[in-house]
Amino acid sequence: MLAENYRLMAEYNRWMNSKLLDAAGQLTQAELKRDSGAFFNSILGTFNHLMVGDIIWLQRFAEHPAGEPLQSVREFNRPATLSQMLHDNLSSLAQQRRQLDNMICAFCTQLTDEDLAHELEYHNTKGVAFSRRFAYLMQHFFNHQTHHRGQLSTLFSQRGVDIGETDLLGVMP
Repeated sequence: MLAENYRLMAEYNRWMNSKLLDAAGQLTQAELKRDSGAFFNSILGTFNHLMVGDIIWLQRFAEHPAGEPLQSVREFNRPATLSQMLHDNLSSLAQQRRQLDNMICAFCTQLTDEDLAHELEYHNTKGVAFSRRFAYLMQHFFNHQTHHRGQLSTLFSQRGVDIGETDLLGVMP
């Protein structure tokens, strides 16, 4: 049952990121980069932080016994900081965002509840070792995305851009 939940969350993630990228396409490069006082300054900065977090976690998840669909993420450069600007324009950011979202969906499609019971050992960005049940790490992964997409929703609203429906109900079967 938990694995089914994460498949739904992966689809929701992809759906919402697509909506946000469409909304971003309505703004100029200057608007996307404008410091709005958000935690990662701008719309582009927040998009980049989401991608940084996803890459870091997906590289950890690739070490999971079920991590085969994530092997290509190992080729990505590991972000140096949580605020690193991986992309300075929407076009290249959108391309990699879609690639990551497809990878996340493929990974979650094959996850089982047994996989989620696995303990995953990893190091945080400061090098401290942790071991956590994989289901909890997946919950954190999707919660982090939702948190920052909420910030993006606010930034778009402040600029008069309506991103449309954002409820999880929009992708529920």
